[in-house]
Amino acid sequence: MRRTVRGVVAILCCLDISVPTPDFYRYAWLPPAAVEPSGRFIRITWADGIELQAFDLWLRENAVGAGGVDPATREGLMDPADHDHGQPISAATIDDQGAVLVWFGSESEACRFHPGWLRHVADGQHRPPRWLPLPQTWTARDRTEPPTHAGPHVLGDDHAFAAWMNDLVSLGFARLRGLPDDPDILLTLAKRIGAVRDTNFGPIWDVRADIEMAGSADTNSTANTSLRLGPHTDLPTREVPPGFQFLHCFRNQCEGGESTMADGAAVVAALENEFPDHYEALTTLHWVFFNRGPGIDHRWSGPLIDLGQPGSPLTLRAFYPVRGFPDMAPHDMPRAYDAMACFSRLAASERFQISYPFEPGDMVGFDNRRMLHGRQPFSAGGSRHLRGIYIDHDDVLSTTRVVNRTRASNQSTQEATSG
Repeated sequence: MRRTVRGVVAILCCLDISVPTPDFYRYAWLPPAAVEPSGRFIRITWADGIELQAFDLWLRENAVGAGGVDPATREGLMDPADHDHGQPISAATIDDQGAVLVWFGSESEACRFHPGWLRHVADGQHRPPRWLPLPQTWTARDRTEPPTHAGPHVLGDDHAFAAWMNDLVSLGFARLRGLPDDPDILLTLAKRIGAVRDTNFGPIWDVRADIEMAGSADTNSTANTSLRLGPHTDLPTREVPPGFQFLHCFRNQCEGGESTMADGAAVVAALENEFPDHYEALTTLHWVFFNRGPGIDHRWSGPLIDLGQPGSPLTLRAFYPVRGFPDMAPHDMPRAYDAMACFSRLAASERFQISYPFEPGDMVGFDNRRMLHGRQPFSAGGSRHLRGIYIDHDDVLSTTRVVNRTRASNQSTQEATSG
């Protein structure tokens, strides 16, 4: 069979030329059109006009097998204290296969760099948001229930798992239905995602809410009552609250108790646009959050809307049962309370909040620092037993990047080999 020119080009671009990269990914072989030393940089230019300004020390510390990166671990070896500023780039070129060769100072051997790896840096694919789905904010006009996937399918199929993970990260929540009658199914799911974050509630925790427990001293959480839970996020008492929560409905024979959810990112955007004074108060004025349980004393002071550093995830500290003290000047307290009331009314309004039943076999995963979850009260029926775990953002986002890169790599290989 005669291959098309396009097919041949695709295969050539995917050839695994033996140039190691400072990671364990494979990159298309994309030789640049020109390499030009420029002081302490080299300017690498591709035929489509994309350029990379590569700094000498950055290149040197990313040279695999030449004292920069360990070929086995693919981790850096150069201590910054040992950087030699007296070895600038002495020459740079492109070899016959398209790799970039760079000589440093008086070194006789060139360091060889994979052009596809350099191109992925030029394209910004090394930045944290890459390989993650774009965040999509939503309101009650956009959806009435979580995006839903078949639980057994997600547990057993890589493509279904990737689709569920992308909904979870993009929309902030996603539901599995039809999970087996297994109280530890969350731990099975966690094996595919990452380490379970332990807390004072344990690595996996139970929410057994019985109507007789309302107001009882036998529970250490409002969740273990039949009371309404307004829109909130868990554990704002921590320096870094858990990233994602996964909540499995194991038993539910009660009437009422529907789950509620609102996209905190959409609420925050509305506050910023419509109530700028409240937004300013919510992002700057601090509260002390603390656990009131016996034997624990977790405390943290921060704003209700914690924007963190640029690029860090939005963190909402919005659990009124553990908000203890205003940590601000007395003259700021009236506006702090007014702003907080506005935030809570918006989050619970029909504009933002959705309500849906939580049935046995359901599992809802959600971004605990973005999504405002809650529960309607329940008043009659039998037992209600939920089980939950936390997994931090780092592991959820890492797994999402891996499944998306794997899917893209498999697709490229299939396209390259098709005639």
